Amino acid sequence: MTGEEIARILGRLPELVNENEGLVRRGRTLSGEFLVQADDTPVHIRVHEGRIEAVETGPFRMRAWRFAIKAEADAWTRHWEAMPAPGYHDVIAMTRLGVARLEGDLQPLMAHLRYVKEVLALPRRFAKPTETGAGRA
Repeated sequence: MTGEEIARILGRLPELVNENEGLVRRGRTLSGEFLVQADDTPVHIRVHEGRIEAVETGPFRMRAWRFAIKAEADAWTRHWEAMPAPGYHDVIAMTRLGVARLEGDLQPLMAHLRYVKEVLALPRRFAKPTETGAGRA
């Protein structure tokens, strides 16, 4: 997938998150904007009390965000496989593997880590059941 394709998938987060009351409840103390980047394509995600208010694709000049999670499009593609390979199963593992990086004020990310990890894993719903990271190197 390309960065633009990743951005289109992230554009579906409002419907995926806002219909999930348990997830909204877990994120109820998070309000603000964070950045997810795939290749050179920035995607700003605005959250208010756990609900995704907006997902906007850049580029933007001087757009503020609290924290950012940046990775190549291939890493996001592997993260969203039905059964991701070890190291691609969550965003923290991706940083340890060296395929993603975190930037900015990490306090709100760490305070809401489960929520953010679950939000960013939701696109796995679109993975084909036969897709598996088990055989990938």
